[in-house]
Amino acid sequence: MVDHLVSIENLVQDDIDILFYRVQDIKHGLNKFKNHLHDKILANLFYEPSTRTSSSFAAAMYRLGGNVISINDVNYSSVSKGENLEDTIRTMGCYSDIIVLRSRTSGDAHIAASVSEVPIINAGDGTGEHPTQTLLDLYTIQENFGRIKDLTITFVGDIVNGRTVHSLSKVLKNCQVNYCDTYDLDKLPKSDVYYLTRVQKERGSKGSYQLTKEHVEQMPEDCIVMHPFPRNNEIPKWFDDDPRAKYFEQMKNGIYMRMAILMSYK
Repeated sequence: MVDHLVSIENLVQDDIDILFYRVQDIKHGLNKFKNHLHDKILANLFYEPSTRTSSSFAAAMYRLGGNVISINDVNYSSVSKGENLEDTIRTMGCYSDIIVLRSRTSGDAHIAASVSEVPIINAGDGTGEHPTQTLLDLYTIQENFGRIKDLTITFVGDIVNGRTVHSLSKVLKNCQVNYCDTYDLDKLPKSDVYYLTRVQKERGSKGSYQLTKEHVEQMPEDCIVMHPFPRNNEIPKWFDDDPRAKYFEQMKNGIYMRMAILMSYK
């Protein structure tokens, strides 16, 4: 695997296959890997809020026997005093073996990788990419269908600002991909996977949408519904118990996939 993971395009299919096999091993024997990174330190450096990505990377590192430096709010670091990204990355590289970076601006992960002496893992750079989310999403699809090739996948919601959509669409070259903005829910095409995203108002997006029982009734019985979370109102809570709802399954796969990724840096 490459030193830095700033884009899903850093990986070839063989890399993805290895990660999938590794996730399977982890899921069948979690304790087997409890000392795999016992001498490593991960730095979680987050310029934007996060619940799932920051927590799952920390949990993954602890599960592998490593330690974590968590800066989940850079406003309490020297960034609040004007320190630039490059200096922050160089500093954190002095104290850690891997840096997980969440940033506000597309391209920041590439800048970080250009100056870092330790591996950079992009945990989301503005509206750019979110490659580790893509990997756990792909694994969830594979786990449910036994394949990814030739599936029909419909993205719903904030297509313009959704970095998870941008990353995932790059690796769906052998699938039929549809895009459905928030105003076209009544025109949902028949799909194997419905991938919903929230409207990102913090990036200037407007509007809202919500799945209704009428929309759900139009969906095939054997489809799956995914969402990278957080959600606002787009998926009502009553849908959570529907067997087609796979977003909490995505979250569980998140720690396994991030363990698999971190194991590449032993």
